[in-house]
Amino acid sequence: MTPTPEQIADMIRSHLPDADVEVRLYSGNDHFEMSVISAAFIGKTRVAQHQMVYAALGEQMKQAIHALALKTAVPKEQA
Repeated sequence: MTPTPEQIADMIRSHLPDADVEVRLYSGNDHFEMSVISAAFIGKTRVAQHQMVYAALGEQMKQAIHALALKTAVPKEQA
């Protein structure tokens, strides 16, 4: 079963507790757009940031989430 946007946001927050997460469906029920802002991304490359998000989503990325448009960033006051 495909998770809801709120369930996806909760998965991210469970691994990145400080994260400001926005998730929305953009096509069908398994294509998502996501923005994740976290201090945990400081000093990390964009690829490493995305890997952290994918790790938080775990098996959902392999099974239920068909497409993910992902934007990651550090908090502005810490950039």
